[in-house]
Amino acid sequence: MKSTSTLFLADQWDADQYALLDSGDGQKWERFGSQTVIRPDPQAFWLPAQPVADWQADARFDAKAGDDERGNWQLLNPAAPEAWEMHWRGLRLNARRTPFRHLGLFQEHSVHWAFAQNQIKSAGRKIRLLNLFGYTGMMSLAAAQAGAEVTHLDASPKSNAYGKEHAEMSGLQDAPIRWIADDAMKFTAREIRRGNTYDAIVLDPPKFGRGTKNETWRFEEDLPGLLANVRTLLSDQPLFVILTAYAVRLSHIALAQALAGHLEGLGGKIEMGEMALPHVNDERLLPTSICARWRAT
Repeated sequence: MKSTSTLFLADQWDADQYALLDSGDGQKWERFGSQTVIRPDPQAFWLPAQPVADWQADARFDAKAGDDERGNWQLLNPAAPEAWEMHWRGLRLNARRTPFRHLGLFQEHSVHWAFAQNQIKSAGRKIRLLNLFGYTGMMSLAAAQAGAEVTHLDASPKSNAYGKEHAEMSGLQDAPIRWIADDAMKFTAREIRRGNTYDAIVLDPPKFGRGTKNETWRFEEDLPGLLANVRTLLSDQPLFVILTAYAVRLSHIALAQALAGHLEGLGGKIEMGEMALPHVNDERLLPTSICARWRAT
């Protein structure tokens, strides 16, 4: 199986919908539609283009000591809404501030949404896609918009409810999307027993998580078993597999080799590397995560 290293650059956004305005001193300054926010980011340990004190924003996330994921939002603009609409290539969603510094979407994944759409449209046949750890549904909606039949799985019923909301906003309320709240390991094992298969599978597992019945997920311990299930669930005409990872002590090379080992014999090629966001006013990049992507052609 051939492999190549690449940079997965999320530059598919209209400038008025998402923009990385600046970063540095452990912070990033971003535009999400009508709102601008300041959030911590430990990767941004360089000097910002502008002093952080000069950044103007609607809200800032103040992280707890020793934990940049948890904390509280400080409203700098009293009129800032709790939720506001954004769009990407005709898909619509509501961004919202969450207690974990996120805003209801991972904007760097747009590089994979675009890839999935191109692959599905070029396949010339009906594609069944399984989206594991699907969060609020943008990958599921992108795939359905391109013509795929989608099974969206996330352990959080709230995230699935937001996904359904976004489907309706995007005019995809009648699209063939199954919204399932379940544990990924248990669900894939049941799908294997049922004899179901998929042409494309997307995985965005967290470093640590809990299932619907308090099942635990630990990336390094549980990923190999899940990848084994993924291999069994692939159809006899697989199209692609996308695997992303955040906040783990792994190289993209390790991630790619783990994926390649479970997909041995399928041919095709593996693309591996870092995902990154471009700044709007200079050539700097903000790395966000690592990923490995297998495609048949």
